[in-house]
Amino acid sequence: MGLTRQYLRYGPAALFGLVASARGNVTFVALRGERGRCVAVPACEHVFVWDTRKAEKVLILKGLKQEVSCLCPSPDGFHLAVGYEDGSIRVFSLRTGEATITFNGHKAAVTALQYDHLGGRLVSGSKDTDVIMWDVINESGLYRLRGHKDAITQVLFLKKNLLVTSGKDTLVKWWDLDTQHCFKTLVGHRTEVWGMALISKEKRLVTGSADSELRVWDITYIQEVKEPDEPESKKSKDSSPGAEENTEEDETLELDEHPEERLVKCNKVGSIMREGRDRIVTLAADQTGKILACHGTDAVLEVFSVLSEEEIQKKLEKKMKKAKKKAKQNSEEELEGSVELSLQEEIQRVTKVKASSKIKSFDLILSPKGELKIVLLLQNNIIESYSLNLSAQVPQAVRVSRITIGGHRSDVRTLAFSSDNIAILSAAAESVKIWNRSTLQCIRTMDCEYALCSLFVPGDRQVITGTKTGKLQLYDLASGSLMETLDAHDGAVWSIALSPDQRGFVTGGADKCVKFWEFELVKDESNVQKRLSMKHVRVLQLDEDVLCVRYSPNQKLLAVSLLDCTVKIFYVDTLKFFLSLYGHKLPVLCMDISYDGTLIATGSADRSVKIWGLDFGDCHRSIFAHDDSVMYLQFVAKSHLFFTAGKDSKIKQWDADKFEHIQTLEGHHQEVWCLALSPNGDYIVSASHDKSLRLWERTREPLVLEEEREMQREAEYEDSVAKEEQPVVAGETQGETGLAGKKTIETIKAAERIMEAIELYREEMAKLKEHQAICKAAGKEVPLPVNPILRAYGNITPSAYVLEVFKKVKSSELEESLLVLPFSYVPDLLRLFNEYIHLGSDVELLCRALLFLLKIHFGQITGNHMLVTVIENLKETTISRVSEARDVLGFNMAGLQFLKREIETKDEVTFFADATDRFEEKKRKRKKKEKMVLAVL
Repeated sequence: MGLTRQYLRYGPAALFGLVASARGNVTFVALRGERGRCVAVPACEHVFVWDTRKAEKVLILKGLKQEVSCLCPSPDGFHLAVGYEDGSIRVFSLRTGEATITFNGHKAAVTALQYDHLGGRLVSGSKDTDVIMWDVINESGLYRLRGHKDAITQVLFLKKNLLVTSGKDTLVKWWDLDTQHCFKTLVGHRTEVWGMALISKEKRLVTGSADSELRVWDITYIQEVKEPDEPESKKSKDSSPGAEENTEEDETLELDEHPEERLVKCNKVGSIMREGRDRIVTLAADQTGKILACHGTDAVLEVFSVLSEEEIQKKLEKKMKKAKKKAKQNSEEELEGSVELSLQEEIQRVTKVKASSKIKSFDLILSPKGELKIVLLLQNNIIESYSLNLSAQVPQAVRVSRITIGGHRSDVRTLAFSSDNIAILSAAAESVKIWNRSTLQCIRTMDCEYALCSLFVPGDRQVITGTKTGKLQLYDLASGSLMETLDAHDGAVWSIALSPDQRGFVTGGADKCVKFWEFELVKDESNVQKRLSMKHVRVLQLDEDVLCVRYSPNQKLLAVSLLDCTVKIFYVDTLKFFLSLYGHKLPVLCMDISYDGTLIATGSADRSVKIWGLDFGDCHRSIFAHDDSVMYLQFVAKSHLFFTAGKDSKIKQWDADKFEHIQTLEGHHQEVWCLALSPNGDYIVSASHDKSLRLWERTREPLVLEEEREMQREAEYEDSVAKEEQPVVAGETQGETGLAGKKTIETIKAAERIMEAIELYREEMAKLKEHQAICKAAGKEVPLPVNPILRAYGNITPSAYVLEVFKKVKSSELEESLLVLPFSYVPDLLRLFNEYIHLGSDVELLCRALLFLLKIHFGQITGNHMLVTVIENLKETTISRVSEARDVLGFNMAGLQFLKREIETKDEVTFFADATDRFEEKKRKRKKKEKMVLAVL
């Protein structure tokens, strides 16, 4: 077999030009013990942590492939839970930046995340309509809650181990986490419930819907079930001071038939009207529940203040005094009944914050001094921070910081590399930016009109952009100024190409013209020194709009792509027609000519790429390249390899000689608008609708096509496994609850490792019996050869090897791995469990696995007479070992409690007290001292 041609692999080098993705939410995180300074934002598949004061990126939490959809910090501030588009959840440590836990349970994007008050449990809601409870400490799934009919929008923990969830199905459901079922459903909303927030120490729930109404509900925790002889009036009595009569929506609570030991009563108090007319996008309260804020699809954030019980009492007293003065003739009893605070007085509008663009999400934090810090994630790749002094007479939001330098405000539509491969030009609707390729820092930002095409002028000191309004703009990079603007076309300038002799360039526009330009030096009006300018030389008039123009390397031919789906080739010197390339069903959006001028490749909106010969205009091959329009195409320097970018978010490399697909560069999450190859072919830069710029680098790693195809098939198989039907647990109905995990390729691999370990155990035990028989027959000891796998683990026994493999299964994947395991392996596993538990090793893990196996294989285990003695032995050993473990745990807890009391009495300090107050005091003193020093200076 002959040697196959080898290619070099291109790999991802960097992600830049992105401040934050608008797909997820922004949240404050505590870094180095300081709250209210750093914010975490989604950035495609990563999470960026920005310092809002310095406008610096301080931490990157690196993701895998899927886009981030949801963020939630833990109550202690040390961890950040991140939900992804594929339904996975990863918990990152904010100290190290590493992912410590991974949960797989949802089939669609995670839309809501919430920690409980202690941070031990995490609840997640998804587009797949399921709510899953996760145990963060044990790193495992607890259970799945089913009931919603559409995507989950918000999840909230309440005291007394209750959970409230809202969804796009217009329902708000109340779950008892002890019995794991829904005991109340709130049906008072006519449209989707987009957000919820708890205020007034969890005594009130605020819900936001698709209208301009914020509905407020009173929550009353009832300790006991109503006795049979209890009067009905007592049950329906409303205890809230501001309760309004509501005939239609008071009875919006449906109780399921499950008897509850403790119920929650929930009545609608009234509504607060927002100024916005559109739907709620985000509704949230701060941690104290004193501040409530919301925003719609516009650029306005509305802030409300919630009065505390003491403030409500003071207001009532003032109101009572006024009422007494007004009506002295009325009795006091009548006054007490008539004086009440309205809902608008209890929840007061503070102010509204007007952002510079549409708000996608926000977070707020209230400092002990009464200063409210607000961070806004905007649609146009900006993070804005505001400060609000609530103690002021008229509170006004002041913008503290704005993070913008790291990217464009709109999609980048054109890219270009400088001739020395160092500088990258990116241009969008509002600005042109120059980036340093090695540091990825933005070194120049220049205002421009909507740019569609661009190039570096030879010498790399100036750049030219073609705009949507038909202008050519010439910029000087040293000063960052606009040198000249020319009205080049009557319509948009769709394409620009530098001539091979580097003396001029050609442009094609929507006015059906191809115009030829030359560089010239002209005297500046104010300066004697000459400056670069552009001179219009010739024009080629055509019958259709021009979409793309390209020179052949010898500058003899000019290829012009037209709106009639053809590509016409003209002679440059005479502008006479030479060839017409027709075959595409939709217009050709991009094309390029190879370095030797023999091939032209065209990419079209019909999703195909065609490779043509430039000598006769014959089509060599038509390739179905992308799942959507091909947006950009460019040959690699001095080769017949070329890259294409498509609206299907992929970048692909092709061989124009063998007509083969070489590799796919996956990274972008939305349409790729353009790309640029460096002149030496070592780097590619691409721009996408997800606001990110990505740099790809040619590595020294050879790429073999057969291996690449094999890897592609494996990836397809792994995807198909995840989409398969989940295994059914015997005897379990499809009710409100279910298993938390889901079948993935990792759980299948874990099950296979357990099966292999049990097979090895069986083989070794059979060998041992055979060896003992040989020794008995020979009458002397014969050495038994040790299995190489067991030798690698330090000559351990086969049963110990099975335990080692079992312990290496991730805690979050244990149940799903055991569910995939065939029953033929279960009897051996039960016998081994008996042996392990008897020895007292990993009792907790083994008991968890044992109980799960008994649950899913109950019928087969109880029907097997061979396992009766094994189960009996397991019963004895398990009960004794678990009680021993509980005794040890109880003893340790008592010891720790005793030590705590000893230290507290000895030092007269509260153990584990929160030191933030002292830290704040020290900080204030230091700042005061610094101010005094500055005043003296």
